Amino acid sequence: MSGELVLVTGGSGFLGVHCILALLKAGYRVRTTVRSSRREADVLAMVKVGGVEPGDTLSFARADLTADAGWPEAAVGCRYVLHVASPFPPGVPKHEDELIVPAREGALRVLRAARDAGVERVVLTSSFAAIGYGQTPIPGRPFTEENWTDLSAKVSAYVKSKTLAERAAWDFVAGQGGALELAVVNPVGIFGPVLGPDHSTSTEFIRRLLDGEMPGLPRMVFGVVDVRDVAELHLRAMTNPAAKGERFLAISGDFMTVPEIAQTLKARLGDAASRVTTRVLPDWLVRFVGLFDKEAAQVVTELGKARNATGAKAKRLLGWASRSREEALVATGESLIRLGLLKKAK
Repeated sequence: MSGELVLVTGGSGFLGVHCILALLKAGYRVRTTVRSSRREADVLAMVKVGGVEPGDTLSFARADLTADAGWPEAAVGCRYVLHVASPFPPGVPKHEDELIVPAREGALRVLRAARDAGVERVVLTSSFAAIGYGQTPIPGRPFTEENWTDLSAKVSAYVKSKTLAERAAWDFVAGQGGALELAVVNPVGIFGPVLGPDHSTSTEFIRRLLDGEMPGLPRMVFGVVDVRDVAELHLRAMTNPAAKGERFLAISGDFMTVPEIAQTLKARLGDAASRVTTRVLPDWLVRFVGLFDKEAAQVVTELGKARNATGAKAKRLLGWASRSREEALVATGESLIRLGLLKKAK
């Protein structure tokens, strides 16, 4: 382990920078890709907020998921690759290919570069989106790594992009990967300590709740996991022989309803959560708004669905453990407060 070089794609992202922190703390050297050299200072700042002074153990490579240039140079000399980078827009793309093409083709670019550079194993960050959508949840039967999202059903562009990208990765390794090994991590909603102003869609949801920007709560459920635990799972999947050729759901406990998340914030953050609403919106109202609002339309198909999943496989095969759902949510709020990313109280 000492001094071995690991490539992390998308180091300026919420999960990417936490993976960098976990690797540096474990004694690895890290090279991370950024689309623009302007993002290097942002990554360094977030790493320092995370408590690490990287010195010469962190370096940068310029590469973009939509182009071939830079990927061979980024992978050279690396023993492992964590392919974390993937588009996840806050809004709805004009065309689904804006998400699908860079996700799928970007994964293949990284895998080709890794194979050609003699990388031992790639850990791909996929998503629960590739597991539990396009099908009706069965009460008492949580989704596992054996499940795949059904793309013949109506699903969002993001769900489709994650599913197609992961499918393409498995097909590539099986047919053209040579000695390259692949493991996949499928997180649910990722929360936890924010390290800078450019965070994630999941943590932006918490910010909107805390800033009172949500007039009501849809009757939905989703999974919660702490970003620090997802990063730790990537490291375990990177080195554990049992992870070769396997998928791992990253989830902490059962899915939570949106009202349960709001109540957790109010109970644990006190005055800082005074703007959080507890009003639950009726389904008909969310559907009506969805007729005019594309973002609202994305959640309509999920209203009232009692979806659930289990992370037992990661615990059993890799000895992975996770923080509680509540700790992940509270850590998100506390970091947003600490970094001054919430509106100031009147």
